[in-house]
Formats: sequence, C-alpha cells, structure tokens
Amino acid sequence: MDSGAPRSAIVGYHQDDEGHWVAELACGHGQHVRHSPPFQDRAWVTEAAGREAHLGTNLICPFCRMPKLPEGMTEYKRVGPFDPHTVPKGLLSSHRLKAGVWGEIVVTEGRVIYVLEDDGDFGLPLRPGVVGTVAPERPHHVEPQPGCSFYVRFLR
Repeated sequence: MDSGAPRSAIVGYHQDDEGHWVAELACGHGQHVRHSPPFQDRAWVTEAAGREAHLGTNLICPFCRMPKLPEGMTEYKRVGPFDPHTVPKGLLSSHRLKAGVWGEIVVTEGRVIYVLEDDGDFGLPLRPGVVGTVAPERPHHVEPQPGCSFYVRFLR
C-alpha cells in the first residue's frame, strides 16, 4: 500500500444493509472492514471485543485523496441524470473543469468510478451518499457501472 496515502483513525463501527461491518473514521468517511480469507484477513471484525480493540487504529482512507469543496460554493447548473447508456461520451474520457468551477458527481443508484487522472489514475467508487468532488482544472473521467444513475452539479 501507499505509505504516503492519507490515514484516519477508526472511531466506531456500523453494519451496512448487507450486514458487512463498516469502520467509521475520524475524517468522516467510512470503510468496509471485511473478514474474507484469503483476500482480507480481519477475523477481529467478527467479534465485538475485536472491533473494540481496533478503535483508534489508523486505516488508509482513499476518500481523503478526493479534492475538498471550498466553503461558500453554490450550485449554478445541474446535468443528468445519466445511466451507462445515456452518459455523454465527454464524461467517459479525460476532461477538466474550467478555472473557478467545481463539480460534484452525485450517484442516486448503483456505483460510478470517479478517476483522478493526475493521481495515478486513482479510482474512487462512488455510491449513494458518497459524492465525488471535482476540482477545477484537474483531469478526470467517470466509469459508470451497470445499473447506476447519477447527475453532476456545477458550483462556483
């Protein structure tokens, strides 16, 4: 893993709709902590005592790599909704927002991968409740997954 990636401490847990454990991080993001050997060996998450013992443990938070929307931004335009069949081709290939313009990719159903091209083509899986923030002039694109629906808000 990338040792320079942002880390955040586990401050609590909850279960998602499918019963999988999600670590609540100090940064405000959540991260699934599954025990599914041989891919993920986290037997500690299956018992309350194990989860309690891991409070305060730092996890890499991929969502902290996303740009932070400055305060005071207001929406001036919205496009969509889109699905994998209606998404404009321009969103699927490398593009940038103009100087001073910010964006938010809002998923209403399914998943959309938001790719930060200037961060090693780092892909962030967006889903309902996890909004993708797009900074001005940063190259990016989206990869809509089957069954998704999303729209884009533009702010300044």
